[in-house]
Amino acid sequence: MAFSHIGLYVTDIDAMVRFYTEVLGFSVTDRAHIRGVDVVFISRNPQEHHQIVLVPGRAPGSASTLNQVSFRLPSLAELRRVHAELAALQVSGLNPTNHGGSWSVYFMDPEGNRIELLAQTPWYMPPVSLPLDLARSDQEILADTQAMVAAAPGSMDRTEWSAQLQERMRAEGTLEHGSLPCR
Repeated sequence: MAFSHIGLYVTDIDAMVRFYTEVLGFSVTDRAHIRGVDVVFISRNPQEHHQIVLVPGRAPGSASTLNQVSFRLPSLAELRRVHAELAALQVSGLNPTNHGGSWSVYFMDPEGNRIELLAQTPWYMPPVSLPLDLARSDQEILADTQAMVAAAPGSMDRTEWSAQLQERMRAEGTLEHGSLPCR
């Protein structure tokens, strides 16, 4: 078993398609009329027909039932660049956060679903949620995070943690199909 995609019930499908394509850079890969409604499939990966499917049916004004939808970025520099774009667009709920094992920017989509963009750090540490000052240089953020990780019991290099987790999942029989071995 491997995770494939997520479906979101939406109120205003056109606004959601605009947000996910214009703000987050997804492409519409397909549209279909399924079970009486017009759905939209979107992806950023040419190997995945869709990573998100947008489906009408959410009651207007209803609260989101999602905690978050998260997307990995390749680097802190890219996280910083996208954060600046989101700030310029005045996206709501913008919240840069340092988790030790990742740097994240949280914000809300037009219907109140929380989105997380993250860049992994070189370390694993038990998760924390601290403010991240993206006005600081990459070197300052990296040094602050490294000091935070060094002080946290149970922290280690990400490759070591990943190898340990892979072995535990293999023993438990929960390793995702197609997972690559740690190097």
